[in-house]
Amino acid sequence: MAVAGCASLLLIALQLAGPCGAAATALPVVINTWAFRKATETAWRTLQLGGSELDAVEKGCGQCEIDQCDGSVGYGGSPDESGETTLDAMIMDGNTMEVGAVADLRHVKNAIGVARKVIEHTKHTLLVGESASLFAVRMGFPYEDLTTQRSLLMYSRWLNQSCQPNYWKNVVPDSSKSCGPYKRLEKVSFEEETISQRNVHNHDTIGMVVIGKSGTVASGTSTNGGVHKIPGRVGDSPIAGAGSYADSTAGGAAATGDGDTMMRFLPSYQAVEYMRMGTDPTVACQKVISRIQKHVPKFFGAVICANTTGSYGAACNKIPGFTQFHFMVFSPLQSQPVEQVVDCI
Repeated sequence: MAVAGCASLLLIALQLAGPCGAAATALPVVINTWAFRKATETAWRTLQLGGSELDAVEKGCGQCEIDQCDGSVGYGGSPDESGETTLDAMIMDGNTMEVGAVADLRHVKNAIGVARKVIEHTKHTLLVGESASLFAVRMGFPYEDLTTQRSLLMYSRWLNQSCQPNYWKNVVPDSSKSCGPYKRLEKVSFEEETISQRNVHNHDTIGMVVIGKSGTVASGTSTNGGVHKIPGRVGDSPIAGAGSYADSTAGGAAATGDGDTMMRFLPSYQAVEYMRMGTDPTVACQKVISRIQKHVPKFFGAVICANTTGSYGAACNKIPGFTQFHFMVFSPLQSQPVEQVVDCI
Protein backbone atom coordinates (compact mmCIF):
# COMPACT_ATOMS: atom_id res chain seq x y z
CA MET A 1 0.00 0.00 0.00
CA ALA A 2 2.82 2.37 0.88
CA VAL A 3 4.47 1.76 -2.48
CA ALA A 4 1.17 2.31 -4.31
CA GLY A 5 0.57 5.51 -2.35
CA CYS A 6 4.01 6.85 -3.21
CA ALA A 7 3.48 5.98 -6.86
CA SER A 8 0.18 7.85 -6.87
CA LEU A 9 1.79 10.91 -5.28
CA LEU A 10 4.61 10.76 -7.82
CA LEU A 11 2.10 10.58 -10.67
CA ILE A 12 0.22 13.61 -9.33
CA ALA A 13 3.49 15.54 -8.95
CA LEU A 14 4.49 14.74 -12.52
CA GLN A 15 1.08 15.83 -13.79
CA LEU A 16 1.37 19.12 -11.93
CA ALA A 17 4.87 19.71 -13.25
CA GLY A 18 3.66 19.25 -16.81
CA PRO A 19 5.81 18.28 -19.77
CA CYS A 20 9.44 19.37 -19.78
CA GLY A 21 8.99 21.27 -16.51
CA ALA A 22 6.12 23.48 -17.67
CA ALA A 23 4.74 25.71 -14.92
CA ALA A 24 1.96 23.98 -13.01
CA THR A 25 -1.41 25.64 -13.26
CA ALA A 26 -5.10 25.04 -13.83
CA LEU A 27 -7.82 26.71 -15.86
CA PRO A 28 -8.72 29.46 -16.27
CA VAL A 29 -5.41 31.30 -16.43
CA VAL A 30 -4.46 34.93 -17.08
CA ILE A 31 -0.88 35.72 -18.06
CA ASN A 32 0.51 39.10 -19.06
CA THR A 33 3.82 40.80 -19.77
CA TRP A 34 5.61 42.81 -17.10
CA ALA A 35 4.59 43.33 -13.47
CA PHE A 36 1.29 44.99 -14.35
CA ARG A 37 -0.63 43.51 -11.41
CA LYS A 38 -3.83 45.56 -11.65
CA ALA A 39 -4.26 44.51 -15.26
CA THR A 40 -4.04 40.85 -14.22
CA GLU A 41 -6.48 41.37 -11.37
CA THR A 42 -8.97 43.16 -13.62
CA ALA A 43 -8.86 40.40 -16.24
CA TRP A 44 -9.31 37.73 -13.58
CA ARG A 45 -12.19 39.58 -11.93
CA THR A 46 -13.89 39.90 -15.32
CA LEU A 47 -13.74 36.12 -15.74
CA GLN A 48 -15.05 35.52 -12.22
CA LEU A 49 -18.01 37.80 -12.89
CA GLY A 50 -18.97 35.74 -15.91
CA GLY A 51 -17.20 37.68 -18.63
CA SER A 52 -15.74 35.96 -21.67
CA GLU A 53 -12.06 35.49 -22.37
CA LEU A 54 -12.27 38.34 -24.88
CA ASP A 55 -13.91 40.53 -22.21
CA ALA A 56 -11.08 39.69 -19.81
CA VAL A 57 -8.39 40.66 -22.31
CA GLU A 58 -10.16 43.91 -23.17
CA LYS A 59 -10.71 44.91 -19.54
CA GLY A 60 -7.24 43.79 -18.43
CA CYS A 61 -5.35 45.70 -21.12
CA GLY A 62 -7.81 48.57 -20.71
CA GLN A 63 -6.81 48.80 -17.04
CA CYS A 64 -3.24 49.45 -18.13
CA GLU A 65 -4.45 52.18 -20.49
CA ILE A 66 -6.17 53.85 -17.54
CA ASP A 67 -3.18 53.39 -15.23
CA GLN A 68 -0.71 54.49 -17.94
CA CYS A 69 1.34 51.40 -17.06
CA ASP A 70 5.02 52.31 -16.87
CA GLY A 71 4.30 55.30 -19.12
CA SER A 72 4.43 52.94 -22.10
CA VAL A 73 0.71 52.13 -22.29
CA GLY A 74 -2.12 54.62 -22.71
CA TYR A 75 -2.25 58.39 -22.93
CA GLY A 76 0.45 60.82 -21.81
CA GLY A 77 3.49 58.70 -22.69
CA SER A 78 6.00 58.03 -25.46
CA PRO A 79 5.61 61.30 -27.39
CA ASP A 80 6.65 61.02 -31.02
CA GLU A 81 8.92 63.47 -32.87
CA SER A 82 6.05 65.95 -33.04
CA GLY A 83 5.35 65.64 -29.31
CA GLU A 84 2.13 63.67 -29.84
CA THR A 85 1.11 60.43 -28.13
CA THR A 86 -0.52 57.85 -30.40
CA LEU A 87 -1.76 54.39 -29.52
CA ASP A 88 -1.63 50.87 -30.98
CA ALA A 89 -3.72 47.89 -29.81
CA MET A 90 -5.14 44.58 -30.94
CA ILE A 91 -7.44 41.86 -29.62
CA MET A 92 -7.88 38.34 -30.99
CA ASP A 93 -10.57 35.69 -30.55
CA GLY A 94 -9.00 32.23 -30.62
CA ASN A 95 -12.34 30.56 -31.39
CA THR A 96 -13.26 32.49 -34.53
CA MET A 97 -9.72 33.73 -35.35
CA GLU A 98 -11.18 37.25 -35.66
CA VAL A 99 -8.84 40.15 -34.97
CA GLY A 100 -9.59 43.79 -34.27
CA ALA A 101 -6.74 46.28 -34.25
CA VAL A 102 -5.95 49.98 -34.35
CA ALA A 103 -2.64 51.71 -35.05
CA ASP A 104 -1.46 55.31 -34.85
CA LEU A 105 -4.73 56.03 -33.02
CA ARG A 106 -4.98 59.70 -32.04
CA HIS A 107 -7.15 61.51 -29.49
CA VAL A 108 -8.84 58.36 -28.11
CA LYS A 109 -7.63 56.80 -24.84
CA ASN A 110 -9.23 53.34 -24.88
CA ALA A 111 -7.32 51.81 -27.79
CA ILE A 112 -8.12 48.17 -27.05
CA GLY A 113 -11.78 49.06 -26.64
CA VAL A 114 -11.75 50.54 -30.14
CA ALA A 115 -9.97 47.41 -31.40
CA ARG A 116 -12.80 45.29 -29.99
CA LYS A 117 -15.31 47.43 -31.87
CA VAL A 118 -13.42 46.73 -35.11
CA ILE A 119 -14.33 43.05 -34.62
CA GLU A 120 -17.90 43.72 -33.57
CA HIS A 121 -18.94 46.41 -36.05
CA THR A 122 -16.77 46.04 -39.17
CA LYS A 123 -15.60 43.38 -41.61
CA HIS A 124 -12.07 44.78 -41.34
CA THR A 125 -9.12 43.78 -39.14
CA LEU A 126 -6.98 46.92 -38.77
CA LEU A 127 -7.85 50.63 -38.82
CA VAL A 128 -5.17 53.32 -38.64
CA GLY A 129 -4.50 56.98 -37.99
CA GLU A 130 -7.03 59.77 -37.87
CA SER A 131 -9.53 57.58 -39.72
CA ALA A 132 -9.38 55.10 -36.83
CA SER A 133 -10.06 57.99 -34.46
CA LEU A 134 -13.14 59.03 -36.47
CA PHE A 135 -14.36 55.41 -36.33
CA ALA A 136 -13.86 55.43 -32.56
CA VAL A 137 -15.93 58.59 -32.20
CA ARG A 138 -18.73 56.99 -34.23
CA MET A 139 -18.57 54.06 -31.82
CA GLY A 140 -19.11 56.43 -28.88
CA PHE A 141 -15.57 56.93 -27.60
CA PRO A 142 -14.68 60.46 -26.44
CA TYR A 143 -12.30 62.52 -28.60
CA GLU A 144 -9.74 64.01 -26.20
CA ASP A 145 -6.17 65.18 -25.84
CA LEU A 146 -3.65 62.39 -25.08
CA THR A 147 -0.93 64.89 -24.14
CA THR A 148 -0.03 65.44 -20.47
CA GLN A 149 2.45 67.64 -18.63
CA ARG A 150 4.69 64.58 -18.32
CA SER A 151 4.73 63.89 -22.07
CA LEU A 152 5.30 67.59 -22.84
CA LEU A 153 8.28 67.60 -20.46
CA MET A 154 9.71 64.47 -22.10
CA TYR A 155 9.37 66.10 -25.49
CA SER A 156 10.92 69.37 -24.35
CA ARG A 157 13.93 67.59 -22.82
CA TRP A 158 14.42 65.58 -26.00
CA LEU A 159 14.45 68.73 -28.13
CA ASN A 160 16.99 70.28 -25.76
CA GLN A 161 19.21 67.21 -26.18
CA SER A 162 19.46 67.80 -29.95
CA CYS A 163 16.69 65.24 -30.51
CA GLN A 164 18.73 62.37 -29.10
CA PRO A 165 18.07 59.50 -29.38
CA ASN A 166 16.00 59.12 -32.55
CA TYR A 167 15.19 56.59 -35.26
CA TRP A 168 16.70 58.22 -38.36
CA LYS A 169 19.69 57.03 -40.38
CA ASN A 170 21.39 57.91 -43.66
CA VAL A 171 20.11 61.49 -43.57
CA VAL A 172 21.39 65.05 -43.46
CA PRO A 173 21.91 66.81 -41.17
CA ASP A 174 23.58 64.06 -39.10
CA SER A 175 20.74 62.59 -37.02
CA SER A 176 23.18 61.45 -34.31
CA LYS A 177 24.07 65.07 -33.58
CA SER A 178 21.15 67.30 -34.43
CA CYS A 179 17.42 67.64 -34.96
CA GLY A 180 15.73 67.65 -38.37
CA PRO A 181 14.06 68.25 -40.66
CA TYR A 182 16.14 65.64 -42.43
CA LYS A 183 16.77 64.83 -46.05
CA ARG A 184 18.03 61.55 -47.43
CA LEU A 185 21.69 60.96 -48.15
CA GLU A 186 22.42 59.99 -51.74
CA LYS A 187 24.80 57.26 -50.55
CA VAL A 188 23.20 54.80 -48.14
CA SER A 189 25.47 53.01 -45.66
CA PHE A 190 24.67 49.91 -43.63
CA GLU A 191 25.81 49.74 -40.03
CA GLU A 192 25.58 46.93 -37.51
CA GLU A 193 22.82 47.61 -35.01
CA THR A 194 24.08 48.45 -31.54
CA ILE A 195 22.33 48.36 -28.20
CA SER A 196 21.31 51.79 -27.02
CA GLN A 197 19.20 53.11 -24.20
CA ARG A 198 16.63 53.86 -26.88
CA ASN A 199 16.03 50.12 -27.26
CA VAL A 200 16.22 48.81 -23.70
CA HIS A 201 13.04 49.23 -21.67
CA ASN A 202 11.56 51.59 -24.22
CA HIS A 203 8.71 49.43 -25.51
CA ASP A 204 6.88 47.96 -22.52
CA THR A 205 3.71 46.85 -24.27
CA ILE A 206 1.15 45.03 -22.21
CA GLY A 207 0.50 41.72 -23.90
CA MET A 208 -2.09 39.39 -22.36
CA VAL A 209 -3.26 35.82 -22.94
CA VAL A 210 -6.40 34.44 -21.29
CA ILE A 211 -7.26 30.72 -21.35
CA GLY A 212 -10.82 30.01 -20.21
CA LYS A 213 -12.12 27.03 -18.21
CA SER A 214 -12.87 25.11 -21.41
CA GLY A 215 -9.54 25.99 -23.04
CA THR A 216 -10.90 28.88 -25.10
CA VAL A 217 -8.11 31.36 -25.88
CA ALA A 218 -8.06 35.14 -26.35
CA SER A 219 -5.14 37.55 -26.52
CA GLY A 220 -4.45 41.24 -26.86
CA THR A 221 -1.96 44.09 -26.62
CA SER A 222 -1.89 47.82 -25.98
CA THR A 223 0.95 50.33 -26.21
CA ASN A 224 1.85 53.92 -27.02
CA GLY A 225 4.87 52.72 -29.00
CA GLY A 226 8.47 53.82 -29.04
CA VAL A 227 9.48 57.09 -27.38
CA HIS A 228 10.34 59.78 -29.98
CA LYS A 229 9.27 57.53 -32.85
CA ILE A 230 8.91 59.01 -36.32
CA PRO A 231 5.24 60.04 -36.73
CA GLY A 232 3.28 57.29 -38.46
CA ARG A 233 5.46 54.49 -37.09
CA VAL A 234 3.60 51.30 -36.19
CA GLY A 235 5.31 48.50 -34.31
CA ASP A 236 4.46 44.88 -33.64
CA SER A 237 1.70 45.39 -31.08
CA PRO A 238 -1.34 45.74 -33.39
CA ILE A 239 -0.13 43.12 -35.87
CA ALA A 240 -1.73 39.67 -35.49
CA GLY A 241 0.94 37.03 -35.02
CA ALA A 242 3.50 39.63 -33.97
CA GLY A 243 2.06 41.48 -30.96
CA SER A 244 -0.10 38.54 -29.94
CA TYR A 245 -1.84 35.48 -31.32
CA ALA A 246 -4.62 33.22 -30.07
CA ASP A 247 -5.87 29.86 -31.31
CA SER A 248 -8.21 27.81 -29.14
CA THR A 249 -6.88 24.60 -30.70
CA ALA A 250 -3.33 25.31 -29.52
CA GLY A 251 -2.79 28.27 -27.17
CA GLY A 252 -1.86 31.91 -27.08
CA ALA A 253 1.25 34.09 -27.00
CA ALA A 254 2.19 37.76 -26.74
CA ALA A 255 5.40 39.67 -27.33
CA THR A 256 6.99 42.80 -25.89
CA GLY A 257 10.16 44.69 -26.71
CA ASP A 258 11.63 46.31 -29.81
CA GLY A 259 8.65 45.98 -32.12
CA ASP A 260 10.52 47.13 -35.23
CA THR A 261 12.69 44.03 -34.91
CA MET A 262 10.21 41.54 -33.46
CA MET A 263 7.42 42.11 -35.97
CA ARG A 264 9.65 40.76 -38.74
CA PHE A 265 9.59 37.31 -37.14
CA LEU A 266 5.92 36.93 -36.11
CA PRO A 267 7.01 35.55 -32.72
CA SER A 268 3.54 35.11 -31.24
CA TYR A 269 2.30 33.11 -34.22
CA GLN A 270 5.47 31.02 -34.25
CA ALA A 271 5.19 30.25 -30.52
CA VAL A 272 1.58 29.10 -30.90
CA GLU A 273 2.55 26.85 -33.79
CA TYR A 274 5.33 25.31 -31.69
CA MET A 275 2.77 24.61 -28.94
CA ARG A 276 0.41 23.10 -31.52
CA MET A 277 3.14 20.54 -32.24
CA GLY A 278 3.24 19.66 -28.53
CA THR A 279 6.17 21.85 -27.53
CA ASP A 280 6.15 22.94 -23.89
CA PRO A 281 5.21 26.66 -23.58
CA THR A 282 8.52 27.65 -22.00
CA VAL A 283 10.46 25.87 -24.73
CA ALA A 284 8.19 27.39 -27.39
CA CYS A 285 9.01 30.88 -26.09
CA GLN A 286 12.72 30.07 -25.94
CA LYS A 287 12.75 28.74 -29.51
CA VAL A 288 11.13 31.94 -30.74
CA ILE A 289 13.72 34.11 -28.98
CA SER A 290 16.57 31.93 -30.30
CA ARG A 291 15.25 32.26 -33.84
CA ILE A 292 15.37 36.07 -33.66
CA GLN A 293 18.81 35.97 -32.00
CA LYS A 294 20.32 34.31 -35.07
CA HIS A 295 19.53 37.40 -37.13
CA VAL A 296 19.56 40.20 -34.52
CA PRO A 297 21.64 39.06 -31.51
CA LYS A 298 21.28 42.31 -29.57
CA PHE A 299 17.54 42.83 -29.77
CA PHE A 300 15.42 43.77 -26.73
CA GLY A 301 12.42 41.48 -26.38
CA ALA A 302 10.44 38.85 -24.51
CA VAL A 303 7.54 36.47 -25.20
CA ILE A 304 4.88 34.85 -22.99
CA CYS A 305 3.19 31.58 -23.97
CA ALA A 306 0.27 29.50 -22.64
CA ASN A 307 -1.34 26.37 -24.03
CA THR A 308 -4.93 25.14 -23.80
CA THR A 309 -4.22 22.97 -20.73
CA GLY A 310 -3.11 26.03 -18.78
CA SER A 311 0.64 25.38 -18.84
CA TYR A 312 2.58 28.58 -19.43
CA GLY A 313 6.07 29.98 -19.80
CA ALA A 314 8.15 32.93 -20.94
CA ALA A 315 11.54 33.77 -22.41
CA CYS A 316 13.64 36.86 -23.15
CA ASN A 317 16.84 37.85 -24.92
CA LYS A 318 19.77 38.63 -22.65
CA ILE A 319 21.47 41.97 -23.31
CA PRO A 320 23.20 44.51 -21.05
CA GLY A 321 20.56 46.11 -18.81
CA PHE A 322 18.03 43.36 -19.47
CA THR A 323 18.87 39.98 -17.94
CA GLN A 324 15.51 39.00 -16.45
CA PHE A 325 11.90 39.33 -17.53
CA HIS A 326 8.99 39.81 -15.12
CA PHE A 327 5.47 38.69 -15.96
CA MET A 328 2.17 38.11 -14.11
CA VAL A 329 0.08 34.94 -13.74
CA PHE A 330 -3.30 34.33 -12.11
CA SER A 331 -4.86 30.85 -11.90
CA PRO A 332 -7.11 28.86 -9.53
CA LEU A 333 -3.97 27.62 -7.76
CA GLN A 334 -3.41 31.16 -6.43
CA SER A 335 -5.45 33.55 -4.32
CA GLN A 336 -3.86 36.55 -6.01
CA PRO A 337 -1.78 37.31 -9.10
CA VAL A 338 1.80 36.13 -8.83
CA GLU A 339 4.77 37.94 -10.32
CA GLN A 340 7.12 35.49 -11.98
CA VAL A 341 10.65 36.00 -13.26
CA VAL A 342 12.67 34.22 -15.95
CA ASP A 343 16.34 34.58 -16.69
CA CYS A 344 17.00 35.72 -20.23
CA ILE A 345 18.80 33.43 -22.66
